[in-house]
Amino acid sequence: MARAPSLPLPAASAPAVDRFRLDGPTRHLDPRTHAVRADIADAALAGLIFAPHYAAPLPRAVAAAAATVRASASATAPAVTQLAHGEGFAVLDVAGGWAWGYCLHDRYVGYVAEADLDLPPPPATHRIVSATAPVFDRADIKSAVARHLPFGSRLAGVATGDFVACEAGFVHARHVLAIDVREDVVTAARRLIGLPYLWGGRGAGGIDCSGLVQVALAAAGVEAPRDSDQQRSLGTALAGDAALAAGDLVFLPGHVGIMADAETLVHANAWWMAVVAEPLAAVVARAGGGADPIIARRRIAA
Repeated sequence: MARAPSLPLPAASAPAVDRFRLDGPTRHLDPRTHAVRADIADAALAGLIFAPHYAAPLPRAVAAAAATVRASASATAPAVTQLAHGEGFAVLDVAGGWAWGYCLHDRYVGYVAEADLDLPPPPATHRIVSATAPVFDRADIKSAVARHLPFGSRLAGVATGDFVACEAGFVHARHVLAIDVREDVVTAARRLIGLPYLWGGRGAGGIDCSGLVQVALAAAGVEAPRDSDQQRSLGTALAGDAALAAGDLVFLPGHVGIMADAETLVHANAWWMAVVAEPLAAVVARAGGGADPIIARRRIAA
């Protein structure tokens, strides 16, 4: 696949008016999901905020095995999220080898190494459903492995025997599902048990609590925001004395997990530094200090 050239991005000018008038309260936009800097903003926000320049988003996709989205244009900046192979990123500005913009699936804002991005590929036909999947040079499990792709990676390929042939190589059919096949959310979450805990991770080398919830729900066909506080808007609230069921989300301060059944929580956590399935009662006992630390219970419609 040809690498997209590094070119100045098109800028959209603010609407021409004789003067500006504020006719309402100042808007406080969540910077996690609204692409605004002191020098530039997403053109979609032109009617909400003032900015020196507005940029039209330029769609790109992750050509690397995965891409880390960072808080600033530096390889040592904190990770805010990840993108798997084939997922999309809307580029608003490029400078110094870093693309600034937002993830297409949830509008999460950050910086991605420009080298990890390329022109959007053909529409995906399959997605990776194992925690990690080797990509072979040939349709042979004894052939060389070119790379490993994380859970949720999107591929455009053709089934051939026991493999899917794609641009990256050959992926075994047991590691993929057709892009339109939905999994049960608990099944998807359990696939990632044992994956290391990683702040900002969504499956490439590790995952965090809200990343686990987001990718497991995506596997079930449910769109979810990135962070645990945002995810408390999902589904419907359950009363504190309501019986929990498989697929329910349970929220603690700064944390979220998925119920595997009425008593077991699947969650990525820093206590075990991994994705584990353990009794919810044990999680509550560690966090509660004698009080119930659960702040919300949400049920996602099937």
